[in-house]
Amino acid sequence: MAFYRITRNEKYDFATLHNWGCTFQCPFCSYKLRSGAEGRPGFAEPRPARFLSIAEQKDALQRVKPGKVYFMGGEPTVAREIEEMLAFAKHELGAQTKLGHTNGSRLPLPCLDGANVGFKAFSEELHQEITGRPKTLIYDNFARAYDQGLQMAANLVFIPELVGLAELEGLVRFLAALDREIPFHIMGYIPVPGQPWRRPTAEEMTAARQLAETYLKSVALSHLSPDEALDLTARDDRFAVSIIAGV
Repeated sequence: MAFYRITRNEKYDFATLHNWGCTFQCPFCSYKLRSGAEGRPGFAEPRPARFLSIAEQKDALQRVKPGKVYFMGGEPTVAREIEEMLAFAKHELGAQTKLGHTNGSRLPLPCLDGANVGFKAFSEELHQEITGRPKTLIYDNFARAYDQGLQMAANLVFIPELVGLAELEGLVRFLAALDREIPFHIMGYIPVPGQPWRRPTAEEMTAARQLAETYLKSVALSHLSPDEALDLTARDDRFAVSIIAGV
């Protein structure tokens, strides 16, 4: 897989490289909201018509010279050119580099300043069931990246009937043991096609936040409907971007 689109937000001075594909097979992946279908494992969105060459990626970034360069997916670290583009952003542009979201399976990486890791579960059996990968890989990678000085953040999709309060508490206790200042975001599950789980209630989201706040100092919460999730620019101008390469 490779990057197929680059977007730019002038107000906040960042550019984002978007990758297609993932190493996980999470059944509740929010990318399925865009495709409207269940998708096959690792590919919640249709394959792009074309991917950008490394030269096209560098040319687009060089034109706008952003102060920050983010990498997103799917899972951005499966892009074969990820390390070359991180090095280009860091050394040629002098930009801050961050994985805007990642499953953490390849952390840490050279020339990477920070990462926002989407955790899926705390218990080993459930993590394996959801992702198809062992829990220890992700948790150990997060701790290693934190110990190396990366600016780390974490999030979890809260699904009361699947990834509920017990799973959330296990995760926030792990994070708090590293640093109680690690930013943590609880995302209320947004129902996707073909899956049985319901959206959490406002009361359940409040309980989740209160639990997390007993361990961590910086806890954010989002509880979007499917329509809101498909139009994030209406809620946050960080999503108001223009396409500078790809389609």
